[in-house]
Amino acid sequence: MGEMANSAVEFYPKRGGGGAEANHAGDFGVTLEELRSLMELRGAEALQKIQDSFGDVESLCQRLKSSTSDGLSDNPTDLEKRRQAFGQNFIPPKKPKTFLQLVWEALQDVTLIILEIAAIISLCLSFYQPPGHESEGCGNGSGGSEDEGEAEAGWIEGAAILLSVICVVLVTAFNDWSKEKQFRGLQSRIELEQRFAVVRNGNVIQIPVAEMVVGDMAQVKYGDLLPADGVLIQGNDLKIDESSLTGESDHVRKSVEKDPMLLSGTHVMEGSGRMLVTAVGVNSQTGIIFTLLGAGEGEEEKKEKKGIQAAVETNQNKAKKQDGAVAMEMQPLKSAEGGEVEEKEKKKTNVPKKEKSVLQGKLTKLAVQIGKAGLVMSAITVIILVLYFVIETFVVEGRSWLPECTPIYVQYFVKFFIIGVTVLVVAVPEGLPLAVTISLAYSVKKMMKDNNLVRHLDACETMGNATAICSDKTGTLTTNRMTVVQSYINDQHFREIPDPSQIHHNTLEMIVNAISINCAYTSKIMPPDVEGGLPKQVGNKTECGLLGFLLDLKRDYAPVREQIPEEKLYKVYTFNSVRKSMSTVVQMPDGSFRLYSKGASEILLKKCSSILGANGEARNFKPRDRDEMVKKVIEPMACEGLRTICIAYRDLPCNPEPDWDNEAEIVTDLTCIAVVGIEDPVRPEVPEAICKCQRAGITVRMVTGDNINTARAIAAKCGIIQPGDDFLCLEGKDFNRRIRNEKGEIDQERIDKIWPKLRVLARSSPTDKHTLVKGIIDSTVLEQRQVVAVTGDGTNDGPALKKADVGFAMGIAGTDVAKEASDIILTDDNFSSIVKAVMWGRNVYDSISKFLQFQLTVNVVAVTVAFTGACITQDSPLKAVQMLWVNLIMDTFASLALATEPPTEALLLRKPYGRNNPLISLTMMKNILGHGVYQLIIIFTLLFVGEKIFNIDSGRNAPLHSPPSEHYTIIFNTFVLMQLFNEINARKIHGERNVFDGIFGNPIFCSIVLGTFGVQIVIVQFGGKPFSCAPLNVEQWLWCLFVGVGELLWGQVIATVPTSHLKCLKEAGHGPGTDEMTEDELADDEEEIDHAERELRRGQILWFRGLNRIQTQMEVVSTFKRSGSFQGAVRRRSSVLSQLHDVTNISTPTHVVLSTANASAAPGSEFHKHEPLVGQTDSPAPNPMPLAQPYFFISVLF
Repeated sequence: MGEMANSAVEFYPKRGGGGAEANHAGDFGVTLEELRSLMELRGAEALQKIQDSFGDVESLCQRLKSSTSDGLSDNPTDLEKRRQAFGQNFIPPKKPKTFLQLVWEALQDVTLIILEIAAIISLCLSFYQPPGHESEGCGNGSGGSEDEGEAEAGWIEGAAILLSVICVVLVTAFNDWSKEKQFRGLQSRIELEQRFAVVRNGNVIQIPVAEMVVGDMAQVKYGDLLPADGVLIQGNDLKIDESSLTGESDHVRKSVEKDPMLLSGTHVMEGSGRMLVTAVGVNSQTGIIFTLLGAGEGEEEKKEKKGIQAAVETNQNKAKKQDGAVAMEMQPLKSAEGGEVEEKEKKKTNVPKKEKSVLQGKLTKLAVQIGKAGLVMSAITVIILVLYFVIETFVVEGRSWLPECTPIYVQYFVKFFIIGVTVLVVAVPEGLPLAVTISLAYSVKKMMKDNNLVRHLDACETMGNATAICSDKTGTLTTNRMTVVQSYINDQHFREIPDPSQIHHNTLEMIVNAISINCAYTSKIMPPDVEGGLPKQVGNKTECGLLGFLLDLKRDYAPVREQIPEEKLYKVYTFNSVRKSMSTVVQMPDGSFRLYSKGASEILLKKCSSILGANGEARNFKPRDRDEMVKKVIEPMACEGLRTICIAYRDLPCNPEPDWDNEAEIVTDLTCIAVVGIEDPVRPEVPEAICKCQRAGITVRMVTGDNINTARAIAAKCGIIQPGDDFLCLEGKDFNRRIRNEKGEIDQERIDKIWPKLRVLARSSPTDKHTLVKGIIDSTVLEQRQVVAVTGDGTNDGPALKKADVGFAMGIAGTDVAKEASDIILTDDNFSSIVKAVMWGRNVYDSISKFLQFQLTVNVVAVTVAFTGACITQDSPLKAVQMLWVNLIMDTFASLALATEPPTEALLLRKPYGRNNPLISLTMMKNILGHGVYQLIIIFTLLFVGEKIFNIDSGRNAPLHSPPSEHYTIIFNTFVLMQLFNEINARKIHGERNVFDGIFGNPIFCSIVLGTFGVQIVIVQFGGKPFSCAPLNVEQWLWCLFVGVGELLWGQVIATVPTSHLKCLKEAGHGPGTDEMTEDELADDEEEIDHAERELRRGQILWFRGLNRIQTQMEVVSTFKRSGSFQGAVRRRSSVLSQLHDVTNISTPTHVVLSTANASAAPGSEFHKHEPLVGQTDSPAPNPMPLAQPYFFISVLF
């Protein structure tokens, strides 16, 4: 423990000297060190420590000047004092990159470096002046070199190239900087979103997690991700998933008597409770590990360390498990750093969605192909120029190489080299990544306004390809405002709210008690925010519906709750997806117990043996009666789209006391009090949104835990199922029966027979949802692989949300766990926001295609002109600086102009593109080649006969430092104007005729086109030698403009030619080929591990730095572990893995190995026998992934 103490001391908030610390300890009867050492213990040890040091939890609470019932006061001075003494619930973020750092990064671009070198050589040589008379014999190289101002003209080209490089670098750096700023904005928005319920002044309020302090009384409920460490004060059936800290996938039961220690970063999987916060920020268990892992980080800090706020999700790993293969992904829900690091982190780890995002995959492939072609072209250009010059000078003219001529020849070679590099610069589409980033960042910003909070950038574009949406019912398709509209009480079916006088008073009392006590005390009805509005429902909406029913019956639940506060509840069986019911036990005045139960009617009625009759007395309730009730009451309610809830009770003796852990024996033999039908109206905008989806070629399926009749009725109201369609509506158990073979294993072929027609899956468990999503994604029935979006709000929806191509979590009703597993958070929980996400996704795809169509036309023309011009006239008609300007127009500005086109409803009128569709369609290829031909004809005409047309001097075969010619200026000007007008053509990619449609709706586009035109005028008229331009007169300008406008007319001609007649055209920019895809599907494990390995191999340098640090890291970690705090602290990084493993109930060797790579499991655990020690990671342990393991291990450590 010695080393541990030394290292730990670094993490305490520094205070001025020991006196101050003692003073704080005096203020609160407990010091920071005492609380830290307490939180390192578990179970019986922790209870013992509390008893020895503080007496009991109540006294600890008093020492922290807090109250178990009222929490802290809202006094700012007190809260500040607590922050001073015990730290804030925040880990300071890393500083953002400075503008200069971003400039330095932009300078690392290979083509820019080559240009810089060439420009510097050119500059140096231009200052070398050979003696004039000797250079006569150096061939045509020096023919015009004694022109006026030769000395000053020499250096201008080199300087101009350097200047343009600086321009490009600054623009790139600025883009990166604004992108980083945008991400930080997004991150801070997410941080503000995350709130937690605490008790202050006796009221439960939601506060941002960063404001939590030691001594706060926090309300813990199902689905929460704990933002701080604490001690449980009161709990109901609380189960915690601590796998993010310990790697153990079993849920840990927490109780005040046995194990009250709750740790930050763990998930609440069941139950509810109240905890006293005892450690926050860097002093919480997560914060300590985080600081340990970050301690002494040098370079790797950039890659791994993420500032976390409230020691929460940030350092959770998003691990995705697919068919036994596990890929790790660092995707924090909150990083106080956000920005570029986040962006890189995403790029680095976009492994788990099977491949990279569809668009990125296609773009990378295309960019590499274009780059290779450019490299070949530029190399050939240089070789031809050099050979031509050498043969011309030394063979044809028969000169010999004179030493004094060397600088002149070298200047020629440098000029050829610069021309070659220029061809390469124009050919390489470095604007592609920029266009993608701008388009995505712009979309993400705008999607915020459409209630889509995008957490993973690529999800935005993947959504455009979605072919299926599996949606929840409650809250997404419906308003999630539950109201009881029908009831069955005392053998009477009321089709509206009954008058209290119509109900027997015994039954009425029973209903009031059953609902008031057996609904979570966090659910309540509050007065409306605005006068005349509807009362506000807080907490679980179904429970709020039941509480509202009491208010409609002119009764109130508050007095009952005051009489029996939450602490007095004897036992609570909280609601979960397996039970589908909730039960609460209270002790009666005579010592006996009464259990109140509520839940899905068909499940609970099976447990009822009696029912309260017309006289308020219990009578027998036989299976025959139950069937009759289902037929006459429950089914008619369900067919009207109502959710039916049964309310029941049971009296239990106090002697002998029942075995409360044997739930099956307790919750049985019940007496039914009433059955109510709760209406959750369909959101008014949903039917239209679903209709849009169907028109757009997207199938919507409803996956719900509700009764099948209710689900079918709601699906019909929404338009998911239409009368006369061929569709399937199944219940979960029916679905399971149909998809499993004789051995009970899931069979893909069987799923393939069901999913195409399935529209409603009712009474489904989270596992069913996961199975369905996986089945649709893995299916090969249709030629296009399905792209599936899923909505979820519960903790158990995590696996399905992760498995889906795009996971939508609910911003209002969603639990933290669901939000962490998702890609997009719907801030208004509304289905119509998903349709907007589809529209934006398609818009991103189209924006990239528009940009590609424009850029490739410029590429083809510029490269061809530079290449042929150089080969025929020994000089490129477009000079290096001019090329850089063209490159700036077509890369940076065009990507900004075309990537910010707003989406239109028309995007929803076509089918999804699909994964294997090419990026460049036949129509686009026709446009690229068509416009390319037009531009090449014009430019070559001007190049070879331009001087005759305009009656000016020819610019061909000009000597080395001759002044710029009007001839070549006209070529440059015409070329740029043609690109400008073609940019307007590029706005449409599906062969539409009206290219101006909606152009004024995009001010960015208009300003960029006009701005570029203005700058072009300045360059031509005043650019002079640096830009190799001679001023043009009005007539020449008008001709250039006329040819440019010809682009628009030529575009109409191209649009007239039917694409189907052009059999010779080929599409380009395909996704992964079909062979690759099938291999990918078949060998999922290998693919993902290889991919992960490829991604990690970039960081191989970590090995060299890492090996020196592993020993020290492991010493710290093992000491930390020995302190008994928890088994395998390093397991911090494998957070959701084990939870996932638990939910899907699959145990595979891969899981074992990944777990073993993380230090040690608890002794006696099932994995213990395979544990390799740190020094033995390369030993022949049972290991199906020898390559991936060491990388994984390193990534865990850093």
